[in-house]
Amino acid sequence: MYEKVLKNPENFDFEVQQLGEPTHPNPSDQEFFVNEEERIAFSSQIKNLKNQFHSCEELPSFEKAGARKTLFHNPKNTKAALITCGGLCPGLNNVIKSLVTVLEKDYKVRDIIGIRYGYKGLAKSSNLEPIQLNSEAVDQIHKQGGTILGSSRGNQNPQEMVDVLQEKGINLLFCIGGDGTLKGAKAIADAANNRNAKISVVGIPKTIDNDLGFVEKTFGFETSVQIASEIISCAHNEAEGAENGIGIVKLMGRDSGFIAATASLANSVVDFCLIPELPFHLDGPDGLCVAVHNSLKRHKHAVIVVAEGAGQELFENTNQRIDQSGNILKDDIGEHLKSELSDYFKQNDISISIKYLDPSYHIRSVAANASDAVFCHLLAEYAVHAGMAGKTNLAIGYWNNFFTHVPIALATEERRMVSLNGALWRGVLSATQQEAIRN
Repeated sequence: MYEKVLKNPENFDFEVQQLGEPTHPNPSDQEFFVNEEERIAFSSQIKNLKNQFHSCEELPSFEKAGARKTLFHNPKNTKAALITCGGLCPGLNNVIKSLVTVLEKDYKVRDIIGIRYGYKGLAKSSNLEPIQLNSEAVDQIHKQGGTILGSSRGNQNPQEMVDVLQEKGINLLFCIGGDGTLKGAKAIADAANNRNAKISVVGIPKTIDNDLGFVEKTFGFETSVQIASEIISCAHNEAEGAENGIGIVKLMGRDSGFIAATASLANSVVDFCLIPELPFHLDGPDGLCVAVHNSLKRHKHAVIVVAEGAGQELFENTNQRIDQSGNILKDDIGEHLKSELSDYFKQNDISISIKYLDPSYHIRSVAANASDAVFCHLLAEYAVHAGMAGKTNLAIGYWNNFFTHVPIALATEERRMVSLNGALWRGVLSATQQEAIRN
């Protein structure tokens, strides 16, 4: 993705939609406001910037996030709605609380509601009444995992959802979710645009896999890595406590291996890290089975961390399954590894002890750690700034240490993947010293 922008920047549209001319003074006590011309360069390397200055009519850059001096939406007439969709993720309640706090305290917005159970709560057929939100109602929710609004997967009719938004008088919608949620938010924004409904739709990226394009970091990722690292230690303890012990930990990561790679680097007891970006095989002298066998000879135990989407090439004969959000369901690589390794060592008459840990739902449902809690508040704050200014069809991003406005079409164009030539994966290989097991 990065190389594509550097090579053909004209193919990528960084411009954010504005509903109309801002005319209302910002009621907050901000000392500094962001001007519309302030932008964040896509590339941070001087050599790339020099090349772009000579070859591009306009430098690829993001609109800088932040409070605007004048607003499109009049705070006195604003009704805001919050919605959480998709799977659980650490920090959801933090974002909800911060959205309410900033809307109420900084912008004096008094009418804030929470939509129940994702986009299902915006369907006309739904009998789910929204929750009235205020600072008092959300005061303690950051201490608990999950989402007080509930969540769901699946698509709804965007025209119908805009009907509901207009019937309820909502002109500011915050959609907290991942790739599917953001695509749903874009569909709502597009439907609203087509009927000239002045509704700001702002996405707050929530993907535990950290795989959204043009967004370097999403909330919940650091908490997930921290908890995953602790579980890896448990797997190591189990493996080390048995003769020829093998610990297998399956972590989240359908298409991108950021959590598996980062957790493996954070905890140096890992011997093998398997991610979706790098196919591998089990059999033969360069396969995983032999590599694990060699590790047992050296260390008497082995720890394997595998992303849920890794090794799917080993399931060629299985039927493809799709979840309600349209995501391809992955076959259980953890159980497959456990079975194949057990068979291999049995055939070689070697006694082993395998422990398989799948902590995904535990990790998803915990409360955010301190670092993520701070990040959640900042994302929410910048989302409110964008929405009140009349921005729409965008997500709040983070790029080169700045918060940015990213058109949803850009953020969902292509999943971000672990670069096999990048620092993260090179660090994993250095830490694990794993043998080459690629196809």
